[in-house]
Amino acid sequence: MKHSKENYSKEHLNYLKKRKNNLIIILSSQIGILVIFIFLWELLAQIGAINSFITSSPSKIIKTMGELWASGDLFMHMGVTLVETIAGFLIASFLGTFIAILLWWSEKARKILEPYLVVLNSLPKIALGPLIIIWVGSGTSAIITICVLICIIITTITMLNAFLSCDEDKILLMKSMGANKLKILIKLVLPYSAPNFISMLKINVGMSWVGSIMGEYLSSSAGLGYLIVYGSQVFRLDLVMTSTVILCILAGIMYYLVALLEKYYNKKHR
Repeated sequence: MKHSKENYSKEHLNYLKKRKNNLIIILSSQIGILVIFIFLWELLAQIGAINSFITSSPSKIIKTMGELWASGDLFMHMGVTLVETIAGFLIASFLGTFIAILLWWSEKARKILEPYLVVLNSLPKIALGPLIIIWVGSGTSAIITICVLICIIITTITMLNAFLSCDEDKILLMKSMGANKLKILIKLVLPYSAPNFISMLKINVGMSWVGSIMGEYLSSSAGLGYLIVYGSQVFRLDLVMTSTVILCILAGIMYYLVALLEKYYNKKHR
């Protein structure tokens, strides 16, 4: 049922108008900051206030992007990194959540394994890079493995804490009504933890990009991380900056998609 403006009070209409204006101001400010930053960057590079060989410039980045497009390398390298990142993101998110469910299910297992999770989370994953290459081989498999290792522990810890924070009174109420542990998990714990799951996905967006690029630094012959390494080795810093800008755009799009999922969930459960 649609509501016309006549159905709202004057105060509510003023609130909606103020909220809309605030959104416009925030969006305009975000775009304005980006435009000013790009303008100043280009201006300082053109007048020689900064060394464009080291910092590059927006015009050089656009030119390099055009060259990659013309050669067909742009989408090839983007595609390689995107596939690795999405694969690591999905595997870590759902496998970590599954492990968290198992630890929530068994209190004994949780108490035994919890210290190991803390230790593994503090371990710098890059240190395992050479071993991972030996274990699973170089290339895509090693990169996805590094990506998963970076994301999976924080996923497990985050979701386990979300499961454990579920209202104990509600759990006791369901038990008193004859619900078993599986029904409590499906009907109560998982729905309760859905907002935390989406928040965890937001964290994993950034972590998965870190993992895939880190993996490409160690073992790759294609991808945006490979372009960054190659560009730094041959002192093509325009290529390094172009790859970095493309990474920011792709990561931003991926985060926006998760934010859309969160918006849809909030709207559905309002």
